[in-house]
Amino acid sequence: MRASRLVTLLLLLQNRGRMTARQLADELEVSVRTVYRDVDALGAAGIPLYGAAGHAGGYRLVDGYRTRLTGLTVDEAQAAFLVALPGAAAELGLGEALAGALLKLRTALPAELRGHAERIRAGFLLDAPGWYGDVDPVPHLAAVAAAVWARRAVVLRYRRWRAPEEIERRVEPYGLVLKAGRWYLVAGGPSGIRTYRVDQILGVRPLAEEFVIPDGFDLAGCWKVFLTDFRARLHTADALVRLTPEGARRLGVTPAGDGWTEARVPIESIDHAHRDFLRLGADVEVLAPAELRDRIAETVRTLATRYEG
Repeated sequence: MRASRLVTLLLLLQNRGRMTARQLADELEVSVRTVYRDVDALGAAGIPLYGAAGHAGGYRLVDGYRTRLTGLTVDEAQAAFLVALPGAAAELGLGEALAGALLKLRTALPAELRGHAERIRAGFLLDAPGWYGDVDPVPHLAAVAAAVWARRAVVLRYRRWRAPEEIERRVEPYGLVLKAGRWYLVAGGPSGIRTYRVDQILGVRPLAEEFVIPDGFDLAGCWKVFLTDFRARLHTADALVRLTPEGARRLGVTPAGDGWTEARVPIESIDHAHRDFLRLGADVEVLAPAELRDRIAETVRTLATRYEG
């Protein structure tokens, strides 16, 4: 791609100083004539470079000129626009900073490269939250993020699901994770590394104490372990069900044919399975466990009575 080559040529001149057309051609694996055309294109784009003939000649940038794109290829420039998350940045209090950074990046790009990056940006939208739920407010996200970046301990006032429901705990914030529109804090504390939902944080008290992240800690790896443990706790039992082809499709089960399919599916609890299977309506019949079958049968009888006449 020519845009990528133009950026590489510019960076070669910035990092190495004067280079001849032959040296540039060898580095870029193109002909000398192609280098001449590329140099003309950079000049037309406003890049201040000049060439000199003779043994000590070659191309170089005007003294003092430095592009803001040191080390940035065309693919990386496009990716910078692609991965920018305006919603997440705004929640972190960085919306204005992100807008400014993208403006500087856009301004620094040569015209041809700028067009590629703009098309990437205009053709991609990230809408992280799920369909069936509003994202809970996270009033303390900015304070938590500040502690993560400054590596300072904080005291969290936190609401959890088991008693006592409200606790206060000193933690060392290691990192933030955005998962399906919801923010999570990974932090060290008295019981080791724990994960906290940021929307359940009731208060943040910054401390003056700095901390050092443990050797070998990796946020992505830690989150992967958390997800594995969460899924293991999530599905604690199985249900034996019969499914119509439509029910099998909706549950992600391979149908046995055009008729009913019998399958065993993992469930979190009787309560959760009761709600989930009712959404399938007549496309599912629960065979076991008996407690779940009885719960659904009772609900169906209640609904039938309510809608009679």
